[in-house]
Amino acid sequence: MRSSLKFAGLAALVVLVAACSEQNEGGGQQANAQQQPQATPVGTVTLNAQTVGLVEEMPGRTVAFRQADIRPQVDGIIKERNFTEGAFVEAGQQLYMIDQEVYLARVDAAQAELTRQRATLDQTTKTRSRYDPLIKSQAVSQQTYDDAVAAEAQAKAAVAAARAELEQARIDLAYTTVTAPISGQISSSDYSEGALVTANQSAKLTTITQLDPIYVDVTQAGGRLLKIKQAIQNGRIKGVTEGQIEVNLIIDATGAEYPHTGTLQFSDVTVNETTGTVRLRAVFPNPDGTLLPGMFVRGQVRQGHLEGAFLVPQKAVMRRPDGSAYAYVVEDGKVASKDLTIEQSQGQDWLVTAGLEDGAQVIVDGIQRIGPGAPVTPQPVETAKAAE
Repeated sequence: MRSSLKFAGLAALVVLVAACSEQNEGGGQQANAQQQPQATPVGTVTLNAQTVGLVEEMPGRTVAFRQADIRPQVDGIIKERNFTEGAFVEAGQQLYMIDQEVYLARVDAAQAELTRQRATLDQTTKTRSRYDPLIKSQAVSQQTYDDAVAAEAQAKAAVAAARAELEQARIDLAYTTVTAPISGQISSSDYSEGALVTANQSAKLTTITQLDPIYVDVTQAGGRLLKIKQAIQNGRIKGVTEGQIEVNLIIDATGAEYPHTGTLQFSDVTVNETTGTVRLRAVFPNPDGTLLPGMFVRGQVRQGHLEGAFLVPQKAVMRRPDGSAYAYVVEDGKVASKDLTIEQSQGQDWLVTAGLEDGAQVIVDGIQRIGPGAPVTPQPVETAKAAE
């Protein structure tokens, strides 16, 4: 009986030891699982250094290439208006005819005066010529000869004055025909036949505007322009040739891209004290008259290119409270944070000039579930859009 009890106790002890051993092994495996967290799957984009063109988008407005206000230069009544409002007129084309009667009479009077003065000059010249041999023999007094010479000189001056009066009368007569100084689109006429106009009046008769080509004035921050110029000088930005900087245009009213490419003509030499911006002027072909003066547009100015730069999807870039930019990349299966130097935005990307290495795997999806040092499983995506 006692032997049976000893055997039963020994068996129970063996079962208890085995159960404790299994419990200890299970607890160890669970602890190891807690010490080794599973890698989080993330979407990544592999970036390679490339040459990227700098395109700066700037607000602007269109400005007429040339514009001329037409005003009369003589007094009179408008007898004719020889153009259609809103039509295209050529330089030198007759626009208005002012009554010429008074100016024709002035030309005739000036012509007659010139003829009279020429006759007087002819007479005084002959008188002085007759006195030339006589003064040598002292047949006439020196005073008489001097008077003849002076009379001839006065007659020459009178002829010159009469000739100038005739020329002025002819100019005034020509001004009665008001012509177009430039080619372009003509506006409505503020005066019609029968209206009295005066020389150099403040009110214009009409306006001619040349629309092809057309100017586009855009503005850029003065500090930004200075940085670009410095980068061009030290060779960081390349491919900038004066007179060959291309500009593309977006029309604000429709959001459509203008089909023609313009060329940057000049940048202003002063900074606006109120806005801190500098005006840049580009010239665009406008054969169809699509652009009209005063339209709001956005100019995309090509300001050279950067070598060894990266285009990083904007959704991959984060900001700290101080404004500095950073992104997460995959290094040896773990997350690493990289500080970035951003040049500008380009579409859905940031143009990054420092902080990344060639072939970097930038995390674009799953950023909210990870942090620096966390193990991750990269899952490449083709574009930022594919990761959304």
